[in-house]
Amino acid sequence: MSSNLNPRQLEALKLVDAPLLVLAGAGSGKTSVITQKIAYLIQERGLPARSILAVTFTNKAAKEMRERVGKLLDSGQARGLTVSTFHQFGLNFLRAELAKTPLKPNFSIMDSDDAKRLIKELMHRDNMTSADSKTLINKAMSLISSWKNELIEPAQAMSKIEDPEDMIFVEVYKLYQRSLRAYNAVDFDDLIVLPSQVLAEHPEIEAKWQNRLQYVLVDEYQDTNHAQYDLIKRLVGKRGHFTAVGDDDQSIYAWRGAKPENMAQLGEDYPNLKVVKLEQNYRSTSRILEAANKVITNNPHLFEKKLWSDKGQGKQIRVKPCSNEDREAEWVANDIMVTKLKEGLEWKDFAVLYRSNFQARFLEANLRHLQIPYKLSGGTSFFARTEIKDIMCYLRLIMNSDDDSAFLRVVNTPKRGIGAVSLEKLGLFAQERALGLLEAASRPALAEHVPKRAAAELSEFARMIAHYTEELYQNDDPIPLVRQMVGEIGYIDLIKDESKTPQQEKNRLDNIEVLYQNIQGLINRAEPEDQTLEAALRKLLLLDMLEQQRDEDDTNQVSLSTLHAAKGLEFNHVYMMGLEEEMLPHRNSILSETVEEERRLMYVGITRARESLCLSYAKERRAGAERKPTSISRFLEELPGEDLIWAGKNNAPVEDPVLTAQRHIDNLRAMLANQKKA
Repeated sequence: MSSNLNPRQLEALKLVDAPLLVLAGAGSGKTSVITQKIAYLIQERGLPARSILAVTFTNKAAKEMRERVGKLLDSGQARGLTVSTFHQFGLNFLRAELAKTPLKPNFSIMDSDDAKRLIKELMHRDNMTSADSKTLINKAMSLISSWKNELIEPAQAMSKIEDPEDMIFVEVYKLYQRSLRAYNAVDFDDLIVLPSQVLAEHPEIEAKWQNRLQYVLVDEYQDTNHAQYDLIKRLVGKRGHFTAVGDDDQSIYAWRGAKPENMAQLGEDYPNLKVVKLEQNYRSTSRILEAANKVITNNPHLFEKKLWSDKGQGKQIRVKPCSNEDREAEWVANDIMVTKLKEGLEWKDFAVLYRSNFQARFLEANLRHLQIPYKLSGGTSFFARTEIKDIMCYLRLIMNSDDDSAFLRVVNTPKRGIGAVSLEKLGLFAQERALGLLEAASRPALAEHVPKRAAAELSEFARMIAHYTEELYQNDDPIPLVRQMVGEIGYIDLIKDESKTPQQEKNRLDNIEVLYQNIQGLINRAEPEDQTLEAALRKLLLLDMLEQQRDEDDTNQVSLSTLHAAKGLEFNHVYMMGLEEEMLPHRNSILSETVEEERRLMYVGITRARESLCLSYAKERRAGAERKPTSISRFLEELPGEDLIWAGKNNAPVEDPVLTAQRHIDNLRAMLANQKKA
């Protein structure tokens, strides 16, 4: 089982009876260590699979772990094993320990869009200035999330603020939490915070879980926040049977609460902590790794390590100065074309990485011009678009009257004059009577608890949903009825009012038409017994999942990605754009003196490359209507000079990539024409 592991990996696998921190450098095979250790614990150490918990941060990573563990174990050996994200584990915990939480059965989970709407409503309710300001709403969301991640209750938040102007956000936090409880809802942060609180407040529950979980493995430990650290510590207990795998040099999520210092904290909380370093890289050439090592040495370190590889020296790292951002994008697109044709590569061998999303705009136009297929990482899913989520929530509510999350999204979309206070009172009314929000809205007794107008609007909303529920269940052709409902509620008028341009209005209305077509197509193609709206909606939710998985598929396209989104990925040939001060490192990080995290971003970008790396920068960029000169990134100056080859220097001949690309295209066309003649 473990014959393919190197000595350090093998050491990490077999160390079980003491707390263990595995410092896993980029490309060092950490997933193999985690998955093989799970198999080792079950097959060699005799632990029941149900007593092992492995947690990571993304569904994709958890899915990959489950699949790889499944291949290592015999049938039935993995029964009861938990491999999940932090948030999925938290959700399962809350369901298991519901009686110890402030929640009732069938609680709803608010996504960030739902939370943003609620915060906006609360700010309006209290007549806060600039309640429609996206900046203030985003700041409120950020602060509330930060407080939750630090396990700071609303009552404690007042003592944590540094700017007196932030006092209004403490009040928003109090109202927000009160509203969540009234709606019987949680947000994503609560999925970590509430389990941590239950364990802290109920020693018997903590003891039960510590006995149940005999071993815990945590992936990407450098990305844990305080609440996640606390949750794992309470699950593990003093026994300390855990393996934490991470790399402080790849900690790039401080903006969402990640604390790489949690790795150092382990040594304080567990004095007998063992540390194993994985420094052999199985991905990149020595030159690429030397560049990564050289850059990251400029950061202070919790732990020292140095990546190495047996894949040979490899090509020099190319550096390309460009006159401006347009020429930079043009050069990158043309160079991809040239390299692909010269070396007989596939489009999926290439990736272009950048610090900020806007940099992709210039590149996309050039790729389209050359007919180079590409995909944008982190693009908005069709089902994540506002108009699609809104209509889907109406349909979800029709299919399931107890879907409180869907109710909260659409009860005031379009506006019906139902304020946050009325919704909070509706939530309490529903809780006291063990009702769903929709059913509670239809009860005549509600009028005694909310203002007269709000009670009338809620009653009318419930009547409308009940009407379309009956109609849609009885009709074999539901799409005309769905169209009628969307028009009757005023949603088309809402889009026309909200859209800032005719094109935006057209795009949003076209999206709704695509949704209608998708539903109709699913109904038409289904077996006779499944030709219903309900069956079609179930399939649409699955299509959403499949669409997200397609984004992760290894399709033959050039990958365009921010440096943050590229973490965990690898490509044969990598281009990094915008190596300028105020771009990488970002201007905000320079002003806030957090350049160390930007340097870790640079390190992450470099270590995505297997075979070749090209770095480019613009000598000037647009700033409004003007062009301003830029300064070369300090990170570029930190690279080992002997491993770089600068375009136009070192007596290297520099071809015009546009002419070269055209020449290769002409040759390819001629070759194909000859093949047809033959």
